[in-house]
Amino acid sequence: MERAQAGRRRSRGRRPFLTRRSWALLGGMALFALCFCSIVAVTIGGRILDALRSDESQPLVTPTITWAPDSAELTVAVSPVMAPALEEMAQEFNRLKQKTPDGQTMRVILQPLTPEQMVERSLGQTPFQAIAPDSSLWLTQLDQRWARLQAEESGETGGTGGAGEIPARRVSDPVRYAVSPIVIAAWEDAARELGWPDRPIGWREIQRKAQEDPNFKWNHPSTGHAAGLLATLAEFYAAAGVTRNLTPEMATDPEVLAYVREVEATVRFYGEGEEVIVQRLAQEGRDFLDAFVAQEQTVIAWNQSNPSERLVAIYPAEGTLWADHPLALLELGAGDELAVTDNQRRTFRAFADFLAGEEAQRRFLALGYRPANLAIPLDGPGSPFAASDAVDWRQPQTTLQMPSAAVVDVVQNAWWYTKRPTNVYLVVDTSSSMAGIKLERTRAALRAFVSQIRGNRDRVGLVEFGSEIKRFEPLRTMSDAGRAEMLAAIDGMEADGFTALLDAVYQAYADLQVVNDQEAINAIVVMTDGQENDSDLYLDDLAQIFQEGETPVVVFTIAFGDDADEELLQELARIGNGQFRRADETDIEELYRIISTYF
Repeated sequence: MERAQAGRRRSRGRRPFLTRRSWALLGGMALFALCFCSIVAVTIGGRILDALRSDESQPLVTPTITWAPDSAELTVAVSPVMAPALEEMAQEFNRLKQKTPDGQTMRVILQPLTPEQMVERSLGQTPFQAIAPDSSLWLTQLDQRWARLQAEESGETGGTGGAGEIPARRVSDPVRYAVSPIVIAAWEDAARELGWPDRPIGWREIQRKAQEDPNFKWNHPSTGHAAGLLATLAEFYAAAGVTRNLTPEMATDPEVLAYVREVEATVRFYGEGEEVIVQRLAQEGRDFLDAFVAQEQTVIAWNQSNPSERLVAIYPAEGTLWADHPLALLELGAGDELAVTDNQRRTFRAFADFLAGEEAQRRFLALGYRPANLAIPLDGPGSPFAASDAVDWRQPQTTLQMPSAAVVDVVQNAWWYTKRPTNVYLVVDTSSSMAGIKLERTRAALRAFVSQIRGNRDRVGLVEFGSEIKRFEPLRTMSDAGRAEMLAAIDGMEADGFTALLDAVYQAYADLQVVNDQEAINAIVVMTDGQENDSDLYLDDLAQIFQEGETPVVVFTIAFGDDADEELLQELARIGNGQFRRADETDIEELYRIISTYF
């Protein structure tokens, strides 16, 4: 107890700028940098497996999914950004208590999921019968992956069924109930500095501003989210100089890739959808970002809640794409799979009709979406478009053509080679309190994280710590050999000792300063389940070191379990302009997946 209390005092207090151990660590970092300065980078990204079960005594099994053969209850997986609006609509629909011919009450339940989660979980036994992603792009991807799976099971190699056969579909024809163009949302004064509203602003202007003004920060989500993918497609269109018929050959042209890489090089970080960005704007205000890619609706919703400090919508001069918000029924019932009931189909049709009705369409308009019913005027009385110049219902002047599925695949893959590169250290607590299931879950999360890295421009390193630094794996490319070495290091982690958290963070930070890669996103992901109690450094020392560093480093912190020092971890995230998250055994793997999208 005395040692833990002393450690807590150490983490809060002041001490000389660098300790004897700190100088030794810095020297070690320099040596590592000299040894590894020529290592090629790799991309961190991709999908990490679902979170593991938390009960150590039980086997890892898939829960049984079932519903009654006459069920009229429809579960809809919905994108997080649309979830609040659709939840309001679902509650209103449920209050109607509509009946099926056999007397069952129709009911809609929503399950928020990212588009990638929807697609992944729709390929197998799924607890939902319909999906509502932000964009029909995900429906196309789902149908493609489903057709390939069916072809593989039937022994076909082409991936789309036999000759003359219609490829298998996983979703019904969708119903679109609201739309919103993709814009660059910016604080009003930042938008005016860019030239709004007097002249058109495109991707080059954003790039130029970020290059000329080091304080200008902009973001777009990773391509796992609709806003990020649609914005990236728009960049490829702009680079190719066309507004229609973008082809795979155009998207892979060296000059096009160079254009996109130059724009992407100015992104401060990537990340989750605009709903998370808005949460951080509310918490951190102007210091967080100057501009970010989002749906137009996000601008309206923010201004409705925050009239004193407005966002404005910049419609990219080269043109933009739209989030078209489809609702589609899954075609369940293949093989041993539980089928969608006739009553669930009736509930789907009734809910789709409800969303298309004039009352619901006007409600979508009031929330900032453009209604799918074109008869409802955007500039009519009560419309948020009529009451503000922050958005313009006459924009965008140029709507880009949704490219083919082949082009989308090419762009998603090419993005890993055009996005801003990343150097990231995984700083992992393996003190004695991590023994048992916690260490098992951590190993699984880190293995999945490392295994999903692709590309050749990002680098990852590992700092394992207990009472001291147990293992330091410097930044390296995830070639076959490098990946195997990193996985071996993860498998070799053992739980013992106290918790020298601050020293471990410093070691990762010091190496990033020595590497001094100004072109990359430099990041540290810190995970601990306990209290700082064995570092030479004090928290104030670390804060001063971060202030004086030449290479900006963003810090993500994870409190694993109930005993972690959340106050300290929150302060570390603040010092590193990053985020603090909580996790337990059931969601640690999913949390690492989410954090990986920021890189």
